[in-house]
Amino acid sequence: MLQNKNVLLGVSGGIAAYKACALTSKLTQQGANVKVIMTESATKFVSPLTFQALSRNPVYTDTFDEKNPKKIAHIDIADWADIAIIAPATANIIGKMANGIADEMLSTTLLATQASVYIAPAMNVHMYAHQAVIANMKKLESWGYHFIEPGAGYLACGYVGKGRLEEPETIIETIKNHQAGSALFSGKKVLVSAGPTRENIDPVRFFSNRSSGKMGFAIAEAAANMGAEVTLVAGPSQEEISNNNIKRIDITTAAEMYEAMLKYYNGSDIVVKAAAVADYRPKETYAGKMKKQAGDWNIQMERTNDILQTLGDRKENQFLVGFAAETSNPLDYGKKKLKKKNLDAIVINNVAAEGAGFSGDTNVVTYVNKQDETKNLELASKQDIANKIMQFISNDMKGETM
Repeated sequence: MLQNKNVLLGVSGGIAAYKACALTSKLTQQGANVKVIMTESATKFVSPLTFQALSRNPVYTDTFDEKNPKKIAHIDIADWADIAIIAPATANIIGKMANGIADEMLSTTLLATQASVYIAPAMNVHMYAHQAVIANMKKLESWGYHFIEPGAGYLACGYVGKGRLEEPETIIETIKNHQAGSALFSGKKVLVSAGPTRENIDPVRFFSNRSSGKMGFAIAEAAANMGAEVTLVAGPSQEEISNNNIKRIDITTAAEMYEAMLKYYNGSDIVVKAAAVADYRPKETYAGKMKKQAGDWNIQMERTNDILQTLGDRKENQFLVGFAAETSNPLDYGKKKLKKKNLDAIVINNVAAEGAGFSGDTNVVTYVNKQDETKNLELASKQDIANKIMQFISNDMKGETM
């Protein structure tokens, strides 16, 4: 996967910079063309000459050191790169990337590149757990950057914990696996629903639920990152998309989501219904705001269309996946839903479990396919969960066991 790939390796200033030497060597051995950019701080730990010898290419340390007068160096390298790896990535360079700061060669080049960027953090355990660093990493992840988590162990500062730069072999293997997965759904059309619906009572009131849309948006991002052409039908949500392969259709009500899903259903290869659609809506709505009155106010409700059941009934060649958010006996209810609605797979979660709520950034789920193969996914970020779900879907479509 790395043969003849142009790899930009960014080395920032930490003691783990010595591991970047081995990473450079191993990337070269894999057949990659490697160019190294070092921050000034990185040069305090390792000489640029070392990376020049290992990569067989000039090493860049200064934005204004233009080695070829016909080209602007940081733009030329940014355009040249197929893959960018930041290893080690300090809290400083992560903060610059997350806030658009470009004040030296590496940060300037990263701001200009369109390459896939892999970030391998390395820092003190308390720095890695700091709210600012966590917020910066979440922001970058939401923009489509890929993180290679540090290992745990004895750190140079004397602490023991998470923050040690992952080993070069693992970094390379992670990137190779991700690059292979990036074409997993090439040529496939994926339809995803996400978020809640809102059922109006009057111009200022509505019925809804606690869904944030985060899980559905993560599914859409995962599918797009794996090469699919994605249509995302989204209820009211604060979530944003960052992949150009995602077409977003914004809706408000269950009826609007029903129409949108049916519109794109026939042309889809894979359909993942992650939205939390209202089962009921007010039978009567009001054009003006209802005023407060003495006594109770009774609102009669009527059923909305069962979107997932309709999709299951009309299924032809689509691979149809549903979600089941439960608070008691989730596995039993989920498996019943799988059969009743003619699904190919279902993702089940207990929303009352710690770390699995609607608005959080993490989830805990169980994936079950129609062959009754079950895979439990422990607490992880919703993006990680989404990546694994899409991998399971791929395996099922190929007839492979999980």
